[in-house]
Amino acid sequence: MKLARFRTADGQDHVGRVDTDRLVDLTGTAGIGSSVTAILPDLETLRPAIETADGHEYDLGEVTLLPPVDAPQKFLGIGMNYRAHAAEALQAGIPTPTSQLWFNKQVSCIVGPHDDIEKPRVSDEMDYEIELGVVIGKRCRHVAAADARSVIAGYVVVNDVSVRDWLAKRSPTFTLGKSFDTHGPIGPWLTTDDEIADPLDLGLRLWVNGEERQNARTNDMIYDVYEQIEYLTTVMTLMPGDVLATGTPSGIGAPTRNFLRVGDVVRGEVDGLGVIENTVVAEP
Repeated sequence: MKLARFRTADGQDHVGRVDTDRLVDLTGTAGIGSSVTAILPDLETLRPAIETADGHEYDLGEVTLLPPVDAPQKFLGIGMNYRAHAAEALQAGIPTPTSQLWFNKQVSCIVGPHDDIEKPRVSDEMDYEIELGVVIGKRCRHVAAADARSVIAGYVVVNDVSVRDWLAKRSPTFTLGKSFDTHGPIGPWLTTDDEIADPLDLGLRLWVNGEERQNARTNDMIYDVYEQIEYLTTVMTLMPGDVLATGTPSGIGAPTRNFLRVGDVVRGEVDGLGVIENTVVAEP
């Protein structure tokens, strides 16, 4: 099941079920409003109504897709979590962490799957990072890795846009360099966990202006998504709608200083989850 948030030409926001290239409007079905996050705790109860709903249909091309998860409390990312990426960084003199390295992306950076991303006025080192995004479906704490899949609502494609000089020099905690406005495109919709046979073996790819820059599989992760959830819930309560960006593979722009420029088109995809595509524009 794929759930999207979208805006129609009259400015109204809706929740829809994705059927190939069509959206079936779910707004009003079983009390569903315009929030995906609100229905996540009751997703299994609502599933029969969602799957059989026959509301108004929209063509994907006639609406604006919004971030599929609205108002998450947390947007967390893990750094240096692919073996090939860690090796790439080591060549640049950056040591591989000896434990999971987590940082905040402030939720204000989240934008939709086709929204523009802004190149900051204060930096020429804006980079791309294709990632598998995990969306939490249940309030949870102290979740063992063996049980972690039970708290996952589904998955999204994430581009963990990063401003490298602010990561290295201006904000060593990563938070500022990861949180510029528009630097968190996610989408194109929420693909529920039951549709993905094995999130630990998915292909993910990223192109800039049609040139492939990243191509890997999630089985190259150092810490898999279940281990990540166990680690995080040792510390904090995860809430429905929280987004975990689970790491990026090799091929980022930093090692070659091949950073994003105004006018670039960045396209990212993960097997079974769809595609996000964003154009780089100058910060106004």
